[in-house]
Amino acid sequence: MADIGSYRLPLLLDSIQQKADSLFNTSEKRTHEIELTGTSVTFLEGSRSIINGLKESIFWAFLLISLCMLYLFRSARILISSLIPNIIPLIITAGVMGWAGVPLKPSTVLVFSVALGIAIDVTIRFLVNYKQELPNQNQDIKATVIQTIYSTGISIIYTSLVLIAGFIIFCFSDFGGTMALGWLTSLTLITATLTNLILLPAILLSIGKKK
Repeated sequence: MADIGSYRLPLLLDSIQQKADSLFNTSEKRTHEIELTGTSVTFLEGSRSIINGLKESIFWAFLLISLCMLYLFRSARILISSLIPNIIPLIITAGVMGWAGVPLKPSTVLVFSVALGIAIDVTIRFLVNYKQELPNQNQDIKATVIQTIYSTGISIIYTSLVLIAGFIIFCFSDFGGTMALGWLTSLTLITATLTNLILLPAILLSIGKKK
């Protein structure tokens, strides 16, 4: 049977299940239990499990991160500011995976959780320094953002480069899953570094103007 994709496969399996039930269970009482098996069914169940696991892990990760941000900064605006620069890299990585034809599997799903944890650390470091500098700059948002970039920007770049270099090593693996983990995580970290050093300050400046 030709590959019809994961969207049409459940519909096909449902129609086969209904046809089998109509053939073997002709009376109102079910006399036979029909269960579909095979590689297609196994693949479909595995894909569903991976996708559901990814959704749950990202949901709980963002929930816990949000609670930590609210506890640290006591500000809903800062919370939103911290989440946006970390959502965008995940979306870009997911788009690149679809464009490059990289399938969702246990090794590639790890990218989202690992990269999110590292990226949010960069965000927290930036925002903590921002919060500390704000009183020193007489509550001047623009001056505080500039000083924060000067004081933490270089360290963030160096830290990100070291982490990216560590993950790029995986790209030389002969195992496809490990290789994909390496370049996808590196891509996510590069994007997260850029969003945290460019987009996050812009959001903070925008919030400061609205006050």
